[in-house]
Amino acid sequence: MRLNDLSPMKGSIKKKKRVGRGPASGHGKTACRGNKGQKSRSGGRIRPGFEGGQMPMQRRLPKRGFRNIFKKEYELINIRDLNVFDPGTNLDTAVLKDAGIIKGTKDGVKLLGLGEISYSLEIRIDKVSKKAREKVEAAGGKVELTGL
Repeated sequence: MRLNDLSPMKGSIKKKKRVGRGPASGHGKTACRGNKGQKSRSGGRIRPGFEGGQMPMQRRLPKRGFRNIFKKEYELINIRDLNVFDPGTNLDTAVLKDAGIIKGTKDGVKLLGLGEISYSLEIRIDKVSKKAREKVEAAGGKVELTGL
């Protein structure tokens, strides 16, 4: 078999429907759009969610709550997640990402106090809870906040 022997399966290739090419074509005059109305006009599309003048769903349903668009979302890690590192390691977001502890940084990384640590680490991070800071410093480590 050669490349010039290959052909598409029978029935898989259809001719393009050529509309508006005169009455003999069967698709002339209105070009398969029907008579009159918004959908028959050029550029006459109907926006998503339009229900023909009926009150649209997004206006019929009740609205509740509030979503703060300025809220910062932090990637959260706990003290127990840091036990995979060697004592005295300098940790920052790049090291945490390479180790697979965080996926991305979102609006920053925050260290929480769940778990225990028995050796010192130097951590440069965006935010830290009071309990996490106490535990790291009790183990002889240091927490430095990057300016967020």
